[in-house]
Amino acid sequence: MSLALHTRAGAAFDLADEAAYQAWRAEKIAHFPQTLNELVVEVRDPRALGDGEKKALLERCARANMAVYASACGDDPDKEIPRRLGLQLGLRDLDANYLADDDGISPLAVAERGTRGEFIPYTNRGIKWHTDGYYNPVERTVRAVLLHCVARAESGGENDLLDHELAYIRLRDRDAQHIRALMAHDAMTVPARIENGRVERAAQSGPVFSVDPGGFLHMRYTARAVNIEWKQDAATQAALAALEAILAAASPCHFRGRLEPGMGLVSNNVLHTRTPFTDSPRQRRLIYRARYYQRVSAG
Repeated sequence: MSLALHTRAGAAFDLADEAAYQAWRAEKIAHFPQTLNELVVEVRDPRALGDGEKKALLERCARANMAVYASACGDDPDKEIPRRLGLQLGLRDLDANYLADDDGISPLAVAERGTRGEFIPYTNRGIKWHTDGYYNPVERTVRAVLLHCVARAESGGENDLLDHELAYIRLRDRDAQHIRALMAHDAMTVPARIENGRVERAAQSGPVFSVDPGGFLHMRYTARAVNIEWKQDAATQAALAALEAILAAASPCHFRGRLEPGMGLVSNNVLHTRTPFTDSPRQRRLIYRARYYQRVSAG
């Protein structure tokens, strides 16, 4: 599947251009992987990809907006592994949120104390369907996410994955008006975060689906029921219910897997979940997470 398909795809998301949508839809579905295994690429060292390894990762991201790599790095805790891999895939600018380390990369592990423990990614609780950075302002749109596994949990910690373009297709095929509603500038609002009487993050309103300047589809979504305000008109509520039904339904395009040490997921911020997990003294889950303002590209 050619990367050029995506660069021409902006017209496919115009509700007035049904012909462009149908042509893009047909090619997308024809080339979409049938199993999670089709997304896996064996790499020798993520810090220094071979030409064939890089090409394979880019090809999978073009087809499904995500790829899984499996390397021999094992439990090596070197944070240069995700950073250097990202650079080779055109990912340069990290979203250095305030919970990340100074280098902009977040070590996702159960936080025993401190501010991190107040946020679900730093606990062993499950996380519902979402895309990363849904609370960011538009100038800090998270377009790609890289997860690198250093250590897995004793049990649990699997991820469900769904290409957001497939979610778009299924929703538009049900009713194009659902897409129109979820493209509204005020479809979903994340309330302001206030700490100690100060506004630490202003309220953020925006669409669920949008098309960026490069013609690529972006999705901003969370299934959280708290600290989220959805537009209360009938069209938005109907679209939200339809989307929730799509995410809840079993489908061959929903993939589930667990990263093992030395493995990683690189994606154009696809929809994903995390199941609850249990650590033990011998097995304590550690995933490095890097969020980027660029999409995966040839660099």
